[in-house]
Amino acid sequence: MDLNQLTLFVAVAEGASFSSAAKKLGLPKSSVSRGIARLESSLGVQLIHRTTRRVSLSTAGQALYERVSPMLLALRKSVGELPELEEEPSGVLRLTSVVDWGTTVLAEVITRFVARYPAVKVDLHLDNRVVDLVAEGFDAALRLAIAPLKDSSLRARRLGTLSLRLYASPAYLARRSMPRHPRELSSHTWVSFRSPMPFRLVGPGETLVMPQDGAIVCDDMFFMREVLRQGAGIGFLPTMLAEPEVAEGRLVALLPKWSMPAGSVWFVSTAERHMPRKVAAFRDFLLETLKQRSFPM
Repeated sequence: MDLNQLTLFVAVAEGASFSSAAKKLGLPKSSVSRGIARLESSLGVQLIHRTTRRVSLSTAGQALYERVSPMLLALRKSVGELPELEEEPSGVLRLTSVVDWGTTVLAEVITRFVARYPAVKVDLHLDNRVVDLVAEGFDAALRLAIAPLKDSSLRARRLGTLSLRLYASPAYLARRSMPRHPRELSSHTWVSFRSPMPFRLVGPGETLVMPQDGAIVCDDMFFMREVLRQGAGIGFLPTMLAEPEVAEGRLVALLPKWSMPAGSVWFVSTAERHMPRKVAAFRDFLLETLKQRSFPM
C-alpha cells in the first residue's frame, strides 16, 4: 500500500474536501482525486462518498481513517525527531584519531565542542592504525597522510600540514655541542622513529637522507619526546608536540632552516550524500578552532 495515497486520504478526510486537501499538500486537485481513486481500487472498496457539494467518508473509509490517521501522525513525529533533522546536532559522534595529534589537539577541541552542543556525546578512540570507518561504525577519523585518500567511499578535508623538525635537550647539547649543518649529524647519537619511509631533511637548496638506525628506535612520538627530554640524543618530533617543550626550555630546536615534510592532517568521513549534522558540525568546529588558535602542526 502506498503511504502517499494514505496521506492523501487522511488529508481529504480531515478537510472534508478535495480542494482543501490539495491546498494543504500543495498538489493539484486532480492529483488528489486520482490518488484516492487508486487507493480505493487497490483496496477494492469505496472510501469516500462524493457529491457536488460535499465529501463524506463511507463506513469503510471511517474505519480506515480511525486506524491510519494515528499511525501516520506517529510516523511523521518519529521521522521529525530523527537527530539529523533537528536544528541542533545530537546523538553519539564516534571518532578515531592518531594518538599524538588526537591527544595534543582534540582534548581541547572536543571539550569546547560538547560545551557548545550538549546534545552530542563524543566517543573517541585513539589508535595509530588505519581504521575501517564503515566496518567499525565510526563517523569520522583524523588521519595523517601524504596525499588525499584514494578510497571513493570516503571523503577527506585537509586540516593542515604536519611538519617535523630536529630537537635535542639542553643537557645533550651541553655534552655533544650544537650541530650547525646536517652533515654534522652523523657524529651524533640518534633517537629514531620506526618507519618504512626514509627521513628526508629538506633545507636551502638540498635534501638529505637522515639515518634511521638510532641508539633507540621507537614507534610512539610521546616516548620519543620523553627520551629526547632525558638527553638520549637527537630526533625528529612534530612541532605540535615539541614547541611547548621548547618554550619551557626542556628541548632545543635544531637547524631552523631545515625540516622534514610529513604530509597533512585530514578529516575523513564516509561519502554519504547528506553528511550527518553532528559530523558536519564537528568538522566545521574543528576547522574554526584550528584557525583561531593557530595550532602548530
